[in-house]
Order: sequence, then C-alpha cells, then structure tokens
Amino acid sequence: MAAATHVCFSPPISVSSLPSRKPNFVTPNLQTSQSRICTRIRCNTNLLGDFGARDPFPAEVESKFGDKVLGFSDTEHKILIPAASALSLAHQECTDISPNQTPLSEHEAKQLLYKVVGWRLANEDGVLKLQCTWKLRDYECGVELINRIGKVVEGTGHLPTLHQLEQSNQVHAELWTASIGGLSLNDFIVAAKIDKVKTSDLVPRKRVWA
Repeated sequence: MAAATHVCFSPPISVSSLPSRKPNFVTPNLQTSQSRICTRIRCNTNLLGDFGARDPFPAEVESKFGDKVLGFSDTEHKILIPAASALSLAHQECTDISPNQTPLSEHEAKQLLYKVVGWRLANEDGVLKLQCTWKLRDYECGVELINRIGKVVEGTGHLPTLHQLEQSNQVHAELWTASIGGLSLNDFIVAAKIDKVKTSDLVPRKRVWA
C-alpha cells in the first residue's frame, strides 16, 4: 500500500493575516488561531522500481553464479549455426533431384509460395509450375533482364524457361522440375534468387501528375 505523506506549511497562517475581503458566505466554527493549511499527499514511495545495480542475494552467492558469466576461462561458449530451413531460400543451394522423388503437393507449394515475390502457381494438365511475368519499358530492357537472370541462375544447375511474349516489353519465366513431373524445392530456391535481380531501372517509369 502506498505511504501517506503529510506536508504542512509553517508558521501557521491565520485568517486575520489574509487580505481583507468581505466573505460571501459564513464558515461556522473557524478557529483562526490554530488553523494551518495542510495538504495530504498520497504517493508511491517506489516510483522507479529497481533502478540500477543491486547486491546479489545470499542464495545467488552460494550458487557461484558469477563463475558462469562471460569472461571466465571455464565458461563454455557455443556458436550455433542456423539450419538450412532457417535461411532464406535465396541463400540456399540447389540439390540433386532423384527421378524417384515425389513432387511437392499443392499444399506444400502454396506454403513455399509465401517466400517468393511475384510468382504464381499454374496447374497444366496436373503438373504444377511456377510462373512469373515482368512488364518492362521496351524490348532492350527485356533482353537485359533475361541476361541478368541468366547470370544469377547459371551456377545453380536448375535453369528456368525464359522467353519474351508477343508483347516485346514483357518477359515470362517458368520453373518446374521435369524429371519428377512437378515442383521441387529447387524451383523455389531459383525463384527466390531471381527475385534478387535488380529490375527498378528496367520497368516503366511512373507518371507524376502536377
């Protein structure tokens, strides 16, 4: 419970020492000789809580917790390397795919789709594929994008199908693992690497209206 603090102004202030003014009301039983203006303030005596350092408790001293902190030679320190699943897809490497491997289900593919940008799932005769289309300024920008994508994926061993559409300022990419007749993790890894390709200087400029 918060402690109560009494603050009193001293010396006593009598009514007679106040400026003379005709009162608009009558206060009964006013003792002028003993009156004091007192203010009762209720406050929390521990506003800041535990502030700064404190002395260790006896139980902590007995446990010798100080011998286990950083800086002591007998302290064991471990550097944990994140598992591959914790890394972004763009930082993972493609692996060899066995022809007997089962392709990803549609549910698994939809979960991985959240990790790539701008790609969509397409089902062509029961075969799932990843597809993405870029709209660029002109034909030359389309050629430049294809070259940039080629440089990014050339070392993965898993190449996408790239071609320009009838509209010469559009590039279309398609990814799937033909050997298993569907999608594998490699397709999403390559898609994530393609997402890292710079395209801001190739897309149409937005009009700014005054």
